[in-house]
Amino acid sequence: MKAWESLKEMFADAEAIPLYILEWLLLFVLIYYVFRILKENNAKYLIIVYSVLTVAVGIVMVFAPGLDSNAYVIYIMLMSVFFLLLFSTEIKRQIWTGKRGAAATTMESTSAVGSRAEEYISSIVKAVQSLSKANIGALIVLSNGNLPKEIIESGVSLGAKISNQLIEGIFIPKAPLHDGAMIIYGDKIQAAGCFLPLTQRDFPKDYGTRHRAAIGVTEAADVSAIVVSEETGIVSVVKRGEITRYVDSESLKKFLRDYYWKEFNTEGKRS
Repeated sequence: MKAWESLKEMFADAEAIPLYILEWLLLFVLIYYVFRILKENNAKYLIIVYSVLTVAVGIVMVFAPGLDSNAYVIYIMLMSVFFLLLFSTEIKRQIWTGKRGAAATTMESTSAVGSRAEEYISSIVKAVQSLSKANIGALIVLSNGNLPKEIIESGVSLGAKISNQLIEGIFIPKAPLHDGAMIIYGDKIQAAGCFLPLTQRDFPKDYGTRHRAAIGVTEAADVSAIVVSEETGIVSVVKRGEITRYVDSESLKKFLRDYYWKEFNTEGKRS
């Protein structure tokens, strides 16, 4: 009953009570945050595991000799950090998407965008095919309006209507904005020449800066990306940090339809 005795000693020292209360309050906040992350990611089994471990170790601490409450606090903190690390990408995405206010471009209504989605899809696919055939590198981010303003402001704000001619023109080598990322939001090219966070994960050497940036931004925010390799012309798509290479025009159309269907409730087929 060492843990119980340490609790009695804790409250016997009146000056230490506020510190102990703060310590346990922070512990409960940490436990709540872990449960919240697990629930938001639908990790039902991990919720059960975390709950069982938290309660079971607490019972052991109360009845096992030689253990005090500080050991329990340290154990819960370490276990919680481990569970949070399992969802580090999701947590980072939450932090980034919390910095809203980046939808500076005025966009048509959701229904208007949805009704003309095939037009935008056709323009994007045509531009990507042309860039791929010419081995011109490109990085296009499909935004849902939640990118941090720091990313938008790192490039040049455009607010231009989507067209294959404009997309191709922006990525022409030696053009002022060709090295950065283009941000598409609904019916507009929101910005171009933007700098994106690079992923810290290890990838093959043939994954250049554009690929690493596409993976990085989709890890940090709920967006998708299209990449055209400057060296090979290979088209890749990226979503939630996962990259798919060798994407043909039909697969790219489906990828774009998924984006417009999800964000703008288009009525067209998603196949």
